[in-house]
Amino acid sequence: MSFVSRGFAGRRRAGPPGRLPPGQYDVAEGFPVLSAGPTPRTPVGSWDFTIRGEVDAGRRWTWEEFRALPRERPTVDIHCVTSWSKLDTRWEGVSVDTLLDGVTTGAGYAVAFSDGGYTTNVPLADLRGGRAWVVDTYDGAPLHPEHGGPARLLVPHLYFWKSAKWVRGLVLSAQDQPGFWETFGYHNRGDPWRQQRYAGD
Repeated sequence: MSFVSRGFAGRRRAGPPGRLPPGQYDVAEGFPVLSAGPTPRTPVGSWDFTIRGEVDAGRRWTWEEFRALPRERPTVDIHCVTSWSKLDTRWEGVSVDTLLDGVTTGAGYAVAFSDGGYTTNVPLADLRGGRAWVVDTYDGAPLHPEHGGPARLLVPHLYFWKSAKWVRGLVLSAQDQPGFWETFGYHNRGDPWRQQRYAGD
């Protein structure tokens, strides 16, 4: 996959005290678009979400079933590894806690996989406890494909590459398996407050 960068807009600003991790700037009204490869455009009628791997039984939701699950409306700050942050972003979707409810697993890790072949690994602890969602709405409107629609993972306490766009599911495992950017030297966890951008940080 080639690296595609487009959609940078807005002014840089310092941001309110205590809101920006080290090395970040507030992109204000802009919302940059960064993608590893072309933008998939999956019809909702063809979309589903699955949980598989080291689980008691796999789980699968169609678009209609996913939309019928209990929904939440998180307002969160997001932080990209390329140094921009966007504050008070408004989303709507389903908590990963809800998706994992009733799943029996001894796994400690998950790999999120997406249309277009993108993957990223996340410790399961970072997806639980009200810390992560699969979202399909941004700022009151259906999520645009360039921002990951029809649905993306949202893990706002980690760098934004961990919030996989065009997400289609999670593979749970007892072993950590690096995803796309992690195999190219990005940090395995990606905590912006610790500046965990690259392996060794």
